[in-house]
Amino acid sequence: MPPVKTGLEIFCSDPFKQVSKNNRIGLLCNPASVDHTLRHASKLFSKIFSGKLTALFSPQHGFFSEKQDNMVESGSITDPATGLPVFSLYGDTRVPTEEMFDYIDTLVIDLQDVGTRVYTFIYTLSYCLESAKKYNKKIIILDRPNPVNGITVEGNCLKPELTSFVGRFPIPMRHGLTIGEIAKLFNTHFNIGCSLEVIPMSGWKRKMVFSDTKLPWVLPSPNLPTPSSALVYPGQVIWEGTNVSEGRGTTLPFEQFGAPFIDQNAILKDIHPETLEGVTLRKTVFEPTSNKWAGHPCNGFQIHINNFSRYGPYKLSLELLSSIYRHHKDRFQWKQPPYEYELEKLPIDLITGDAAVRECIEGSGDITGLIKSWNCESENFKELSSRYYLYE
Repeated sequence: MPPVKTGLEIFCSDPFKQVSKNNRIGLLCNPASVDHTLRHASKLFSKIFSGKLTALFSPQHGFFSEKQDNMVESGSITDPATGLPVFSLYGDTRVPTEEMFDYIDTLVIDLQDVGTRVYTFIYTLSYCLESAKKYNKKIIILDRPNPVNGITVEGNCLKPELTSFVGRFPIPMRHGLTIGEIAKLFNTHFNIGCSLEVIPMSGWKRKMVFSDTKLPWVLPSPNLPTPSSALVYPGQVIWEGTNVSEGRGTTLPFEQFGAPFIDQNAILKDIHPETLEGVTLRKTVFEPTSNKWAGHPCNGFQIHINNFSRYGPYKLSLELLSSIYRHHKDRFQWKQPPYEYELEKLPIDLITGDAAVRECIEGSGDITGLIKSWNCESENFKELSSRYYLYE
């Protein structure tokens, strides 16, 4: 047995402690919703609830995590294994409707979050909380590990004017909470106020990264195939707001990045030695088979993590971005809208959560000074969020 039991396994050991036998159950899940033997939550629930599992729901990338990219919608389908309707929450709507919730009394949510503000699962969760309040339903969250630990908070908090589906609330880039804890914060601190219960894990410690849990990793979305890709994601997601490839269309999404025009030696000279603590940047050339620069050799780097506790993923990626902009203004470009249903604002501003990041890079380039200015923000958030800790 792994040292950590997820909320799914705790819940399945005594399910009727939390729900009445007469309750109709909905389940928001995707392929990562498995126990330590890789049995899927929908199969476990079908057996446990015997006809009372009445609807399934899917987040971004689809019920089977088959949709590769952002703003690739999935339609509602019928699950071939259970015969149940699967309502897509990343299609015609991102907000559960009254018609969807008419099927259920309680919605159980079992999703693997990645501990980063720019990830839509926690905002799908927030819309579920709001709809549950509106339609008088109960929400149960089955908690799972934060794969990038539950201690470190990194980066600036989202500015209200940049609210989007990759950032609905003023939280830092790396928030340091489990999905159950962030649900509690959303529900209480941001005054949603639905009937919410979180089923905690057992054995999880805040200092753990995913590999420490010994649980099987099932990719929560198509371009986070390994725990290592999740470790770099809090910084590497920023390339989605640029014409630099984040490694989509390769076997190492987010772990490697680059573009045909990058001068690797010039970039390496710019990075502060302390920023490289815990990692090695290995020069590489890759050719994406899809997405940005498909079919073109890209000069770039792969991030090899030696000591995650000494690595600041957001800080490193911002320094790299600042350097690439400075050396390659003639060919570097900011990605233009749309991005995650926002049609006017620049994607890079939505991702970083503060236009001051882009303005600093375009202006003085003193990104390290800007990063230091966020220390108070992140400490204030850590003090606030610690009130919602389920694990000491």
